[in-house]
Amino acid sequence: MTRQWRLQTAHTTYAVSLALDDSVLVSDYWGPTADGPVGPWRPAVLPPFETVADVAPVEYATDGTRHVHQCEMHLVRGDGWFGAGWAHVADELRREGDRVELVVTFDDHAGALRLVQHIRACADHDVVERWIEITNRGTTTVHLDRVFSGGWTVPGRGGVRVRYLAGAWGQEFREHQLDLTLGSFAIGSRQGVTGHLFAPAVTITPIAADAPGAWGVQLAWTGSWRALVEAVPHGDRARISMGVDDDTVTVVLDPGRTFVTPATLGVYSADGVDGVARAWHHYQRHTLARSTDPYHHPVVYNSWFATEFDVDVTQQLALADIAAGVGAEVFVLDDGWFAGRKDDTGGLGDWRVDDEKFPHGLEELAAGVIDRGMRFGLWIEPEMVNPDSDLFRRHPDWIYRAPDRRPVLSRHQFVLDLGRPEVRHWLAGMLRDLLSRYPITYLKWDMNRPITDGGRPGDPRGGEWPLQHAAGFHQLLRLLREEFPQVTVEVCAGGGGRVDAAVLGLSDLVWPTDEVGARDLLEIQHGFLRAFPPHIMNSLVTGLPGMRHPAPVSFGYGFVVGMSGVLGVGADLLSWDAEQRRQAAAFVALYRELRPLLQFGELTVHGTPADHPYAREYSDGPDADGRVCLLVWDTAGRRPADPGQVGGNQIHQRWRVYPKRLDPGRSYVVRGTGLTAPGAVLAARGVEIGWSHAPDADVLVFDPVPGGAG
Repeated sequence: MTRQWRLQTAHTTYAVSLALDDSVLVSDYWGPTADGPVGPWRPAVLPPFETVADVAPVEYATDGTRHVHQCEMHLVRGDGWFGAGWAHVADELRREGDRVELVVTFDDHAGALRLVQHIRACADHDVVERWIEITNRGTTTVHLDRVFSGGWTVPGRGGVRVRYLAGAWGQEFREHQLDLTLGSFAIGSRQGVTGHLFAPAVTITPIAADAPGAWGVQLAWTGSWRALVEAVPHGDRARISMGVDDDTVTVVLDPGRTFVTPATLGVYSADGVDGVARAWHHYQRHTLARSTDPYHHPVVYNSWFATEFDVDVTQQLALADIAAGVGAEVFVLDDGWFAGRKDDTGGLGDWRVDDEKFPHGLEELAAGVIDRGMRFGLWIEPEMVNPDSDLFRRHPDWIYRAPDRRPVLSRHQFVLDLGRPEVRHWLAGMLRDLLSRYPITYLKWDMNRPITDGGRPGDPRGGEWPLQHAAGFHQLLRLLREEFPQVTVEVCAGGGGRVDAAVLGLSDLVWPTDEVGARDLLEIQHGFLRAFPPHIMNSLVTGLPGMRHPAPVSFGYGFVVGMSGVLGVGADLLSWDAEQRRQAAAFVALYRELRPLLQFGELTVHGTPADHPYAREYSDGPDADGRVCLLVWDTAGRRPADPGQVGGNQIHQRWRVYPKRLDPGRSYVVRGTGLTAPGAVLAARGVEIGWSHAPDADVLVFDPVPGGAG
């Protein structure tokens, strides 16, 4: 009799069973909640030149078991021996509250390897978590040239449409798609971080028009990674595999060693790609976020764009005066505060205060910031070192470098090797000293270059450097969380080069991009929000033009863009006039009122930034008062004129937006308009955009009428 397990999420069922003489787990079903029986997978007609394991929806495939199509694990066992065949030896269903975890154990036929597959689901959300453990129980070393976290099988009649996020520095998270009918598609990073080129997230839909739903897969890993999507002949399925990068990583499995992969995450939504995004957000805010309070998601003022490296206490306090006046809750002193830091050629690694810029130490500035009613924050780049620094002169061997060539210098800096225990120990001590010495309650952790020449000469596990670096980074983030819980942590890597589910669980905010031009930022946010949540997306208002879209926008446009996530300000406040300060204070006050809804409500996107107008709708906030908010932008810079005004040969009409998340039977007041109507009427007729907050952007708030129906 076939052994089958059904794991239930909030709205879906994930069913697997043993197959092929109990040698593998296969996927039987992944979709909407199944109330009735789910039949186990059965092989159809076997195509020539393929094995049964190649056509089966195997949950985790190794070479030696699968022979034609892609595998999640490649094993090199020595003496020309590769791969493994497996036999089921044990299983356990662990329950803890609303969470259930299936653990299935296999031994290889030689008795030297043990493979443990983990599948975890929770009734509170729709994300399924999967990972494996591989243990060498033999007497000889095994090399794992590929050791992914798992493979996900999804329906793909006629092929699949793959949606993914790609770009470059300053252009991260651009939404792309391709139709994959046959063959494979791969994305990833070799940089030691998740990288600017691709995000470790894909969304899959069947090309067939009548095929419902969508599936999303992510990797909870902050190092080098790889994702493969494969569509094969003779099948109606596609397979998505994710894990640590198999180009730069080789795991050395010595006798007695166990290697545990990072988790790969999967989600299904009957509401298509928009539903997948909402399901990710629900999981990220309820499971990964440490809190939903304003303390760890504050309005930040960051001084970088105002002063860059040229900082001193007088000018920073002048900025703090204005920042406090417009409603900032945290003041962050960015780069330039430490010894030897006159530009980006020196000082990194010497994390002591520049006594010329701050003759009374950071205490004077920190006290001034706190006296003005704000928290004090600081920028650091702990993993980096300049050649012109005392740290590098003392420890030139602490950086990544190859023995036969000059180390690669990028942005005038090297990368410290976090795989070395002495480096991690030094960094932990530096962080403890800095955060104990000064009243810092906000830390912006940056990383402004990729890792090159990874490895460690003479180390037999040098091929694991991407694993070791990411694990060291996670270890230091956990230190901050455990020893300094009052410190809000923002993660940055030259913009969005370090964004993934693991970072979301260990930090409070991420800096999604170094592009701060409002029009460009709006587009980057659009892609970011397809996979990651508003509450972690720090967005500064700077007033600077974009690199791709330099056309000017109104003063308020940038504030409405920033309100889409965690609003912050980074402009040169000393250049603002009294009216700009007044407007900024009004926007910040409105944002702080709406913050629970905008950060932790359900997000529904109206079109893309290529549509005019473009809007983001926020509903079902944590305060459960029924309020709905739409942020709206004129994305083309061509808003229609007033009714009756002739433009060319036609009479323009005002634009309207059509809310999607109003309760049809409940009445709402459209704030600032005097309009009151049932949700059904507002959704059907639309609401005229008054452009009351800015000439090219608006904030529409729908306040429910007490008492219900209208």
